[in-house]
Amino acid sequence: MSSKVEEFGLFINGKWVTPPKAARFQTINPATKEPISSFVSATPADVTRAVDAAQLAFPAWRDTPAPMRGELLLSAARLLRERKSAVGQIVTQEMGKVIAEGLGDVQEAIDFIGYMAGEGRRLFGETVPSELRSKFCLTVRQAKGVVACITPWNFPTAIPNWKIAAALITGNTVVFKPASNTARCAAEVVKVYEAAGLPAGVLNFVTGSGGVVGKALVEDPRVRAVSFTGGVDAGRDVYVRGAHQLKMVHLELGGKNPVIIMDDANLPLALEGVLFGAFGTSGQRCTATSRLILHEKVYDEFLSMLTRRLKTFSVGDPLDPATGMGPVASEDQEKKILEYIAIGKKEAKLVCGGEKLTGGLYDRGYYIAPTIFETRHGTRISKEEIFGPVLSVIKVADYGDAVRVANDVDYGLSSAIYTRDVNRAFRAVEDLEAGITYVNAPTIGAEVQLPFGGIKNTGNGGREAGSAAIEEFTEVKTVFVDFSDKLQKAQIDSESAA
Repeated sequence: MSSKVEEFGLFINGKWVTPPKAARFQTINPATKEPISSFVSATPADVTRAVDAAQLAFPAWRDTPAPMRGELLLSAARLLRERKSAVGQIVTQEMGKVIAEGLGDVQEAIDFIGYMAGEGRRLFGETVPSELRSKFCLTVRQAKGVVACITPWNFPTAIPNWKIAAALITGNTVVFKPASNTARCAAEVVKVYEAAGLPAGVLNFVTGSGGVVGKALVEDPRVRAVSFTGGVDAGRDVYVRGAHQLKMVHLELGGKNPVIIMDDANLPLALEGVLFGAFGTSGQRCTATSRLILHEKVYDEFLSMLTRRLKTFSVGDPLDPATGMGPVASEDQEKKILEYIAIGKKEAKLVCGGEKLTGGLYDRGYYIAPTIFETRHGTRISKEEIFGPVLSVIKVADYGDAVRVANDVDYGLSSAIYTRDVNRAFRAVEDLEAGITYVNAPTIGAEVQLPFGGIKNTGNGGREAGSAAIEEFTEVKTVFVDFSDKLQKAQIDSESAA
């Protein structure tokens, strides 16, 4: 790669701008440690200009008929489909996930934008009967105003579009702050909406640290809602800051997701699911399988199957289609994961992996071996989010024991059970404390037409994706239309209802 990297400015009021004497940062390829692109470290003043633009653009965008907004989103989806190969490669180069997943990240964005375009003709309210004569009652959905979308690095095109497309179709204007280490992917998202003809000021893009840019966004009183995906500590800070102004804050945070394998499970199928769930995206998904809860009757057999399979599981160049797992996303990620591995070596039994990979291409990037520990429930590695290719394996005696272990963590995002017993499967749907439950499938694999989110420390109860996504970005207005030509008093004037 050339030593000269492409420089990007901020996108404010429909223009790419670089403030005078702006400080800059670079994004880094985690497979090679080479710089990819350069971005502006925005200031609070830059954020103010972005919010100014969004506020100015809001009335006209709000008043644009929702089906017309949907047509623009469809154009964006088509453009992104045309650019899928190039953008998918950028995802892999900047974030480190293997190329099939990089392309999948982009496909998820395409699918969701298209889905939200259809919601432009489906922004449903309710009609309900009145208790009075000659009176009509209904609800309508209205845009909130200027919203902030703050996104993570692990799905650098999909998650931004989960938020942006839902915010736009419902008539809001957006200030978008991406994770700094995948800012190039985020810029590609913005360029697609720009090319699709989004009016100036409807989508604005500011880059920089959460402590500066994110804080300024959350604290600006004109930002009426904040949609944040990231870590628990940062999410809690966003939530508290937003609460001071009573603004809506939607949080999607961590996970410590279990896969339960019962004694009647299809073990070869479960093996494929666990491999993908635990080591896809190098374990850097909020829905990644981080706990494997095995029934004692299949414990030894399945653990043997898993360790044998990992001996041929390739870790390497994420652009090579034959690679099973690429690097972790950054130096900070590598450090955190290795620290947890060191903890695991003290409190559990290391089965395989447990090291930073070295030699050859490994020395050029942030590569960690897929790691498995045998542990008991209650250890730190069995309860704390690691966000890396580290799997804790826990033995249980029966279904009840498995559910108890699965639920006894601070998180509640995704869960899975492998069983051929339909009764047990439906019991698990009721018993598992999570926003998502898979039966005979891994903990990853959300589909855009269904709600996504969790409970406990995973978030504050809202849902993204699916038709529920519009709830995050709309206010419900209740409307009463009285065409009786006389004063009617609900709950009071019983004679008028006679």
